[in-house]
Amino acid sequence: MLPLLVIIICFAFIFDYINGFHDSANSIATIVSTKVLTPLQAVVWAAFFNFSAFFISKYIIGGFGIADTIAKSVTIQNGDPLALYVVLAGLLSAIIWNLITWWFGIPSSSSHALIGGLIGAAVAHYQTFDVVVAKKVIPIISFIVIAPLIGMIIAFFITIIIVRICRRANPFKAERWFKRLQLVSSAAFSIGHGGNDAQKVMGLIGAAMVATNYIPDIKSIPDWVPLSCFVAIALGTLSGGWKIVKTMGTRITKVTPLEGVAAETAGAITLFITEHFKIPVSTTHTITGSIIGVGATKRLSAVRWGVTVSLLWAWILTIPISGIMAALIFFLLKIFVQ
Repeated sequence: MLPLLVIIICFAFIFDYINGFHDSANSIATIVSTKVLTPLQAVVWAAFFNFSAFFISKYIIGGFGIADTIAKSVTIQNGDPLALYVVLAGLLSAIIWNLITWWFGIPSSSSHALIGGLIGAAVAHYQTFDVVVAKKVIPIISFIVIAPLIGMIIAFFITIIIVRICRRANPFKAERWFKRLQLVSSAAFSIGHGGNDAQKVMGLIGAAMVATNYIPDIKSIPDWVPLSCFVAIALGTLSGGWKIVKTMGTRITKVTPLEGVAAETAGAITLFITEHFKIPVSTTHTITGSIIGVGATKRLSAVRWGVTVSLLWAWILTIPISGIMAALIFFLLKIFVQ
């Protein structure tokens, strides 16, 4: 079982890395599109704050609640010889879905791909939906809609407040200040991104360790696991995800430095709130909703709704498709094991 656990941990770090470059657009799209930073400067900036989130989660927030939620989203029986294959199938499914959506430039949710994969593989193995822990999974699924909605509403009001306050300001001076503020807002969002997404991989590794009785529970996870997860996602962010940067930064709505500040601030607030309540959410959904909220303050036609509807379909389909793929992968693995 130990060699398989090592394989799962390696694939988990690969997923974490892919998550970083898949979701790097969330943190850097607006500061790149407004030319506050070059793409290289932007990914270095975002990666630094992705990693900084480790210290904030551990020493300021005082724990990794999202990891606990992920680890307990499905019931995996300890000592089950096929339990690790459930985790591996869910992980492989999430990796495949992330690579497909990255290739087509679709900013989908890595976290929902992971949840969908775990559910699909667990249901395929135990042949019942009773293994799905509803009190953990229902909030995650509901926040597919709630997280972007919160981001959109907060961004809408932040933008209106800023415009009212700055309506008599010198446009050139104001733009220069907002470009500086974008560094702060993008840093805050990167902290939220790191704190949210790195913990999802921690939860999966923790679930695998508990299933093999390597640790008694998720709270006993060794310190090297969270540290490695935050390093992996930061390295992934450094690699960038330029296709998705284009979608997020230019195709939804045209973003100015002022609007970039509003969108990133709204996204960061949403991520901090959901982390407080230990709810894993999609940073992609959150920042997309925030950008839509910013665009809606000008006029509803400023938002390219055709692009937005396409993204919505990708969000809705992520959990069922990754779940189906994970079930198929599990059955294939089971054939080779038996």
